[in-house]
Amino acid sequence: MLIKYKNNDLPLMKEKDGIVLFYPHIPKSANKAVNKILNSRWIGEGPKVKLFEKKFKKRFNLKKECLAVGSGTDALHLAYILSGIKKNDEVLVPLFTCTATNIPLLYIGAKIVFVDIDKNTLNICVKDLEKKITRNTKAIVVVHYGGIPCDMDKIIFLAKKFGLKVIEDSAHALGSKFQDKYIGNVNANFTVFSFQSIKHLTTGDGGMLILDKKYIKKARRLRWFGIDREKKQKGIWENDIKEVGYKYQMTDISAAIGLCGLEEYDRTLKLRRKLYERYIKNLIFFKKIQIADDFCKKKFVAPWLFTIFVNRRDKLIKKLRLNKIESGQTHYRNDRYSIFKTRKKFKNMDLVDKKYLILPLHTKMKVKDVDRICDVIKSGW
Repeated sequence: MLIKYKNNDLPLMKEKDGIVLFYPHIPKSANKAVNKILNSRWIGEGPKVKLFEKKFKKRFNLKKECLAVGSGTDALHLAYILSGIKKNDEVLVPLFTCTATNIPLLYIGAKIVFVDIDKNTLNICVKDLEKKITRNTKAIVVVHYGGIPCDMDKIIFLAKKFGLKVIEDSAHALGSKFQDKYIGNVNANFTVFSFQSIKHLTTGDGGMLILDKKYIKKARRLRWFGIDREKKQKGIWENDIKEVGYKYQMTDISAAIGLCGLEEYDRTLKLRRKLYERYIKNLIFFKKIQIADDFCKKKFVAPWLFTIFVNRRDKLIKKLRLNKIESGQTHYRNDRYSIFKTRKKFKNMDLVDKKYLILPLHTKMKVKDVDRICDVIKSGW
């Protein structure tokens, strides 16, 4: 099989032969935990889901409620509904993100308004955000790209000034902090985490919605077809279904994996930070690249990605691949997709569109792997 980069054909790298871009982190203890669930009464949503919600809240010192769901996308859709976003409401969203951030707004029929990036971090640009607020704007959605927090003080200030809801897509940022507060405690109305296969913590696939207590009962109903599940489980259930719900629950199988991941999350984050900092040390003074980070002291990065900006990106991708190192783009500007029905000029995104490149960062790597990658980069392309 061949991968094409313009006119150059490169062989598909086998996992055993080199450093892959992503690799799931599955704790060894998860095998036993999942097997126990498979031999129990509950394999769907059961007591392990509640326990995962409880322990997740405690681990990250979250002040709000936690609702475990089947994916980060599920959590975002619920956050948008609970925010009161309706058809034709304007929602300011990141131009550069996984499409999962913005597609649930299409379910609702909201009007998506793309906001340019900050050219140093690939996060949402606060200046462009402020320019695009109108009397029809209902909410602001932000993504903490790669684990680097957005400028939340400025974003929350604008939201309060104009009476807007703030939804944090924190799929990349589990464990990140802004002004010494964990993401999830920084005054956003809703925060969403993802436990998709290659995130910091995985449940195979899954997500967590962080929300005020006043929303939790409705959120639980919406997670399960609009049904009050606790009342139904008492045996005789005569209640009506008054709102359209979804099948967005997490399973006990997934929660069991997540609980194991929580137990060793400190070690996971420590390694990811070590690799991230090694990249910075190796590349910070290498003039042919720029690191995607603003190195702001208000921000603590729990890195999911390590991203650089380079000229002649395709050539570097080829150079790395020939040295058995995988790299890629992972996310793309969303206005390239027909479903969003727009393509405009965005000054900062246009500037880096052909320059950003993601390098490997996962728990199967060691510091010496980062050194090897950096040596290849510094040898030129």
